[in-house]
Amino acid sequence: MIDVRELSDNPEKFRASQRARGADESLVDRVLAADSRRRAALTQYETLRAEQNAFGKKVAAAKGEEKQALLAEVKELAAKVKAASVSADEAQAEQDELMRIFPNLVIDGVPGGGEDDYIVVKTVGTPRDFAAEGFEPRDHLEIGELLGAIDMERGAKVSGARFYFLKGVGARLELALLQMALDQAIKAGFTPMITPTLVRPETMQGTGFDVKHDAEIYRLAEDDLYLVGTSEVSLAGYHSDEILDLSGGPVRYAGWSSCYRREAGSHGKDTRGIIRVHQFNKVEMFSYVPLEEAEAEHARLLAWEEEMLAKVELPYRVIDTAAGDLGMSAARKFDCEAWVPTQGRYRELTSTSNCTGFQARRLNIRERMFDDDGAAKGTRSVATLNGTLATTRWIVAILEHHQNPDGSVTVPAALRPYLGGLEVLPVL
Repeated sequence: MIDVRELSDNPEKFRASQRARGADESLVDRVLAADSRRRAALTQYETLRAEQNAFGKKVAAAKGEEKQALLAEVKELAAKVKAASVSADEAQAEQDELMRIFPNLVIDGVPGGGEDDYIVVKTVGTPRDFAAEGFEPRDHLEIGELLGAIDMERGAKVSGARFYFLKGVGARLELALLQMALDQAIKAGFTPMITPTLVRPETMQGTGFDVKHDAEIYRLAEDDLYLVGTSEVSLAGYHSDEILDLSGGPVRYAGWSSCYRREAGSHGKDTRGIIRVHQFNKVEMFSYVPLEEAEAEHARLLAWEEEMLAKVELPYRVIDTAAGDLGMSAARKFDCEAWVPTQGRYRELTSTSNCTGFQARRLNIRERMFDDDGAAKGTRSVATLNGTLATTRWIVAILEHHQNPDGSVTVPAALRPYLGGLEVLPVL
């Protein structure tokens, strides 16, 4: 969540952030008003408690009728204390509810607007000119079926729409891609993690997802557990209610997991193939760093994503996502979009988000601070960041960009060792 003290000190900064997101500016004033009510209720409660404690000493020293009179006053005062406590709790609950729905403060420089208002940071590589090569490119599903790699029909038969089987070279290609991503992450200092895909509501909520209203999330009502749409959720919750020592550098994890999304509101969009599906696999980077190092870590995560894209030899662009498309937790997000030939446009393959201290405050994750002599001097919130290194969707761009006229696919050189040296995925 946001820092209410920072909001109180500079409310206009938060109003500007809300404007950039296209969100409700009045939420700033509602939080300030709730905080004022909370403070007033707490002050009243503490004043009455002090008075109650003082009365306790008077009663102990009094005798006879005086004591009976004081006891009557004590009873009345106890009722006032109880009422003040209830009021303070209600004010705290009101503020907490507002804080839960307040999105992260957008970093200066993030473009304002919605989904289409991004800024292209850079473009790398050149899309293949299939016309010059003398053949019409096939889409990834047609190629996948020629290779015996993707089976959508049986996926739908077994599980319903937007499910699929990867088989043969399709299964091998995904495992090769994810293993290459994990190896790169380990080389960069990440600890590999196989993460839970079911989490408690407080973990999902703490990461920034709205468990009450988010139609994207699968919920197991009987167990009150949620299927994650990214291992970011599990990795964010891993250190909840803990104090970290970041004096030796960032704490970094690379989570390998299956991910689940209901794709609510996407009816009729990307229904062909494996671009937009309910279940997929992913390797996700997750970093815990001091607040002042968050933007530098964000740049590193983006560089590692670009390193992976270079290994699979795909033309891509990097966009600075507009504020209205950031989601609840991100203060800034960069997407890497690869060129998909049959669609004639760039499609997101990976993204990296700087969540500053937003998730850490919700999950109570802090770092221990030290003075110049190495002595501990308190704690503060950390920054959390995430970034995708590889996911099932990458297969779409790899198959289409590296296809040959007969439907076979040339394997990018960096992936070949992970496929037993295979240079071409052959048509069956």
